[in-house]
Amino acid sequence: MTERDTCGDYRPGRRAFVRGAAGVLGTASLIGAAPPSAASTAPAADAAEERPPFHGPHQAGILTRQQPFGGFIAFDVLARNRSELAELLRKLTARCRTLTAGVVPKDPDVAGVRGPEDRLTITVGVGASLFDGRYGLSGARPPGLIRMGAFPGDRLDAGRCHGDLSVQVCAQHPDAVLHVVRDLARETSGLLRARWRIDGFVNPPRPEGSPRSFTGFKDGTSHPDTSSAREMDRLVWVGREGPEWARGGSYQVLRAIRLRAEAWDRVPLGEQERVFGRRKSTGAPLDGRKESDLPDYGRDQEGRVTPLDSHIRRANPRTPGSEDSVLLRRSYNVDRGLAPDGTLDVGLMFCCYQRDIARQFATVQKRLEGERFADFSTTTGGGYFLALPGVTDTSDWYGSALLRS
Repeated sequence: MTERDTCGDYRPGRRAFVRGAAGVLGTASLIGAAPPSAASTAPAADAAEERPPFHGPHQAGILTRQQPFGGFIAFDVLARNRSELAELLRKLTARCRTLTAGVVPKDPDVAGVRGPEDRLTITVGVGASLFDGRYGLSGARPPGLIRMGAFPGDRLDAGRCHGDLSVQVCAQHPDAVLHVVRDLARETSGLLRARWRIDGFVNPPRPEGSPRSFTGFKDGTSHPDTSSAREMDRLVWVGREGPEWARGGSYQVLRAIRLRAEAWDRVPLGEQERVFGRRKSTGAPLDGRKESDLPDYGRDQEGRVTPLDSHIRRANPRTPGSEDSVLLRRSYNVDRGLAPDGTLDVGLMFCCYQRDIARQFATVQKRLEGERFADFSTTTGGGYFLALPGVTDTSDWYGSALLRS
């Protein structure tokens, strides 16, 4: 905590310190636990909805309609050589295939996946450290897969950053998420060691529209069209710029972000709305009537209605070329009770997918430097990963093309 964290008063109009991308969230936002393919996340899947398929050119859990509960865990790989790494990835594939099929777990005392109604997805990624030379993969690392650096204002805990592998687990019920984590830990014992883990949830829309985060604001009114293959190829899936084994994968950015909730709650409502650029009650931009309205910055070039340093205007200024930095968000709210100093330990597990981290995520974060909401959030952990291409059939396995390259 700093003196600013415990400050009792907020002076309307005061500029925030330049913490920028620190953990401010942009299209990477604390207001953004929003589903990628719908305006809202249902609290439970429709009974007729099918289980997301495990096999295919891309992994499930990226374009899949966002489930209410998600868990993120990063691992260090303990395999001694390339052969053991291949064994690990085959085991991981077999267990994920079995679990997402809704098979009853071996251990009846472990809360299990319920079947199709859990809509379980498991998404596996690799970090830059897997290509450090232990397994002869240094020449196969995609240029875009780098170690996550600190942005201005970050307070990164080294023990809660990076990892050789990332696993994202999403489901309709929280016990299903935990079951998968326990199952994979048991089945890969001796080959993986957990490095860090965070679980989260999506608040149901109230009363309608997009969910709200712990800031109280809505988000999710503007997402790329996940039904458009052309749009997904442009914004999400790795293409010819990457090595052949990575094509069809997607770069995953994870950022563990803490909200200074008590300080935020002392900000008057009108000033909160100017900080974000939206109405708190409806989610509408300040010059609109409903949350799906698009702000008209062309008629407000001096920022008299929507401040030039407001969150939505910095995140997406709607200028020529800014459409190339659009992200596919898949974030979850986090509530870990109280911090050691007695303040609320709440925030966001920010997750986004994109074709190019530098062009998309890093560009957005750079635009956010100096935005006013930066005073109320701090990034403490996370990492960059590449979600592997999909497992094509029952004979295929995670990373098979990588290890055969």
